Amino acid sequence: MTETFTKKLNDSASVRWAALILIASMMFFGYMFVDVMSPLKSLIESSRGWDSSTFGTYAASEYFLNVFCFFLIFAGIILDKTGIRFTGILSASLMVIGAVIKYIGITDWFQTTEFCNWLNSWWVALPGSAKMASLGFMIFGCGCEMAGTTVSKAIAKWFKGKEMALAMGLEMAIARLGVFAVMWISPIVSKQFDNSVVAPVAFCTVLLIIGLLCYIVFSFMDKALDKQLIASGEMSEEKSAEDEFHISDLGKILTSKVFWLVALLCVLYYSAIFPFQRFAPNYLEVTLGIDAETAARLFSCFPILAMILTPFLGGLLDFKGKGASMLMLGALIMFVCHMSFAFLLPLYPSKWLAVLIIVVLGVSFSLVPAALWPSVPKIIDEKVLGSAYCLIFWIQNIGLCLVPLLIGTVLDATGGYTVPMLIFSSFGVLAFLFGLWLKREDSRHNYGLEEPNIKK
Repeated sequence: MTETFTKKLNDSASVRWAALILIASMMFFGYMFVDVMSPLKSLIESSRGWDSSTFGTYAASEYFLNVFCFFLIFAGIILDKTGIRFTGILSASLMVIGAVIKYIGITDWFQTTEFCNWLNSWWVALPGSAKMASLGFMIFGCGCEMAGTTVSKAIAKWFKGKEMALAMGLEMAIARLGVFAVMWISPIVSKQFDNSVVAPVAFCTVLLIIGLLCYIVFSFMDKALDKQLIASGEMSEEKSAEDEFHISDLGKILTSKVFWLVALLCVLYYSAIFPFQRFAPNYLEVTLGIDAETAARLFSCFPILAMILTPFLGGLLDFKGKGASMLMLGALIMFVCHMSFAFLLPLYPSKWLAVLIIVVLGVSFSLVPAALWPSVPKIIDEKVLGSAYCLIFWIQNIGLCLVPLLIGTVLDATGGYTVPMLIFSSFGVLAFLFGLWLKREDSRHNYGLEEPNIKK
C-alpha cells in the first residue's frame, strides 16, 4: 500500500508524457481550426460574397467575447474554482460547439434558410454567412483561450519538479505544428471536394471532437493522480483560501509598471503575428501571382523553425538567461521581416525569398514566446501569478481582436498589402522600445530577467 502512495502516476515518465500528448492533441487540433480558413480567403470571398473587411471582421470575432465580455477573466476564475478537469472539458466543448455553428454558417444549405435571409437584412455590409461564422468563431475563441490557460496549469501540475520547461516547450511546438498542418491540409481537402470551403471546416471540426475525447481520457488520469496526491498528503481535499482568485488581486497587478511593460510588449508582438497569419496566404497569392494552395504551402514553413527552436530556446533561457535581450531581438527580427514583406518581396517576387523571410519570422516567433512567458513569474508575486497571466491574455486579445479589423479595412481602402505590412512593422518598433524599457527596469530593480532560471 505504501508503494502505491510513494510512486504516483506522474512519477512514471511514460505516463506523464502520455498525459502531455493527450492535452497537446487538443491544442494541436484547436490551432488547426483557428487557421483553417486562412488559405481559403480568396475562395470564401468569391463563393460567399465576402470582402477583406468581412474577412477581417470574421478573424477578429475569435477574440470578441474574451475582450469585450471579459470572458477570459471569468475563465481564470472558473479554472481556479473548478480545476483543470472541468475547465479543460468545458473549453474543449466550447471549441466544438463554436466549430459546429461556424460550419453551419458557411454551408450551401444555410444560405437558403429564412434565418440567413433575416441575418442578411440587417448590417447589410456583413453577409449572413459571415455573421453566423463569426458567432461560431466567438464561441470557439472562448474555448480556445480558456484551453490555453488550462493546459499550462495542467502541465505545471503533472511536471512539477520534473521536465516542466521542456514539456511546456514541446506542447507549444505540437500546437504550432497544427498551423503547419492546416496550411497544407485545408487546400487539399478543399480541392478534393470541388473547391469547397465547407469540407476543410467540417474536417477540422471532427478533429476538435477527437481533441475533446483526448482531454476526457486525460481527465480520468488526472482524477487518479489527485487520489494519489491526497493519499500521500501532498494535496488537501479542501483548497486553501490563498489559492483562490480574489478581485482585490487585480489592483496589485494593474499598479505594477513592469507588468504593463510586459503586457504591452506582448500585445504589440502578437498583434503582428496572429492577425498576419490570417492574411499571409492571400498576401503571398497576390504578391507572387500564385494560386491559394501554393501560397498556403509556402506560408506553412512559418511555424517549422518556431516548433523546433522553442524547446531549445527555453532550455537556453533556463541555463543562460538573457530573457529581456531575447525579447528585444525577437521584436527587431519581426520588424525586419515585415519591412521585407512590404518592400523587398514585391520588388523581387520569388518563392525562395518568400520562404526565407517566412522562416526568419519563425525564428522571431521562437525567441519572444520562449522568453516572455517564463519572465512573468520573475516580475509578479506567485500568489497573483494566475491572475496576471489571465490579464496579459486579455490585453493580448484586445490587439488580436482589433488588428484584423484594421488590416481588413486598410486592405479594402488601399487595394494592396504595403500599408498593412507597414502597420505590422510599426508594432515591431514599438515592441522593441518596450523591450528596451523593460531591460532598463530590470537593471534598476534586479527582477532577474537576464539571469538563468536554474540557479547553481
